[in-house]
Amino acid sequence: MGKTPQTIVEAAGREVVITNPDKVFFPEAGHTKLDLVRYYLAVAEGALRGIAGRPVVLKRYVNGAAHEPFFQKRAPEQHPGWIETVELRFPSGRTAREIVVRDAAQLLWIVNLGCIDLNPHPVRADDLEHPDELRIDLDPGPGVSWDDLRRVALIVRDVLDEHQLQGWPKTSGTRGMHVNVRIERRWTFAQVRRAALALAREVERRAPELATSKWWKEERRGVFLDYNQNAKDRTVASPWSVRPTPDARVSMPLAWDEVADSDPAAFTLQTAPRRFAQRGDAAAGIDNAAGSLHKLLHLSAAQEASGLGDAPWPPHYKKQTGEPPRVAPSRRKAARPAEKGSGRRQSTQPLITVAKAEHKDDALAGLERWKARYPETAALLQVDDILVDSMRGRSSTWTRVRINLRHVPEDQRPAEEPPDPDYDPWGRWRTARGAGRAPKTRSSS
Repeated sequence: MGKTPQTIVEAAGREVVITNPDKVFFPEAGHTKLDLVRYYLAVAEGALRGIAGRPVVLKRYVNGAAHEPFFQKRAPEQHPGWIETVELRFPSGRTAREIVVRDAAQLLWIVNLGCIDLNPHPVRADDLEHPDELRIDLDPGPGVSWDDLRRVALIVRDVLDEHQLQGWPKTSGTRGMHVNVRIERRWTFAQVRRAALALAREVERRAPELATSKWWKEERRGVFLDYNQNAKDRTVASPWSVRPTPDARVSMPLAWDEVADSDPAAFTLQTAPRRFAQRGDAAAGIDNAAGSLHKLLHLSAAQEASGLGDAPWPPHYKKQTGEPPRVAPSRRKAARPAEKGSGRRQSTQPLITVAKAEHKDDALAGLERWKARYPETAALLQVDDILVDSMRGRSSTWTRVRINLRHVPEDQRPAEEPPDPDYDPWGRWRTARGAGRAPKTRSSS
């Protein structure tokens, strides 16, 4: 019996064509594209609360969750007349017309393109320069327990309460948690980011053994509060988004009294619709809770007066006034105290790169080969000495693995070798550019 080439799903008074509905999007769980579509139709009210009226970056898993996605900011040239778009200007100076979703039909249309999770900007289409959402991204480092993450989330709640803001927590659907804060549309992206940085530093001050605001991975301990998620052009998976995990986990909104006992594995494509039907959306009141950033910005000013100025921005942003050197500590050059004036320099952190790969599994395999070559060195490493970075390429992500040798005696540190594997994320692009054309991605949704 052949596969169904397409099916029609009714939503918001429209008929939405779903192509390749039988295509398996989650091989381990067995969920198809049509299962994903039906999920979003079942929780549309909650999912739309997180994205309605906002420009959306299309993160397309055209071959399912087990394969690498590609990012598409620009709306497809061929789209129905009932699909809305708006033009955004990015920090690079470039512009793009992005999709704006307002109803369930438009939502299912982008899901049909292969969008597993939903990645909206923190602004509305009618005011692209003033965010209405402060986003607190709690990113657990290696070895951080779920219990530690929940403890940090509750400290975030306390700091927000003290600054007269209401936070709306949710699981990220992967390893972390998010806290969204609805704010009045009065502040610029730079001001919202500065407020997020002030909050991150205050949480770190209260729980230095659990939380960090340090941008560079080699300096972090515990849970990183990623203040840069509030920089312009950054997006975060929205509430009720399905994530590309083997079990199709959902980024689940929670009530604060649920956080302490929450289990992210309990919320999946299969279980979340039942929760929504029985309990509704825990974030249903967020749009009626817009608050002021004045108190957090006063905190930021106090921190600055005490010597805490700006912190590093993401690498592709223009250098900002007052920003510290945008270079990892391991690459900063500092004179040896006993050799000042000699011109001899050393790095502050002994990092080596051991793998660069298009796919994470290949990079981790390269890490295991390195450990096998240097078992005595590997035995001295602590869990946060292994830095696995998801790097942004031209239109997709790739993975880099670095080792911090700080816990290895200097005379026992192996020399840095060519990475294994040694993926060049720009190789295809340079080759295609030399041939006078851009590389194409061949896949069907």
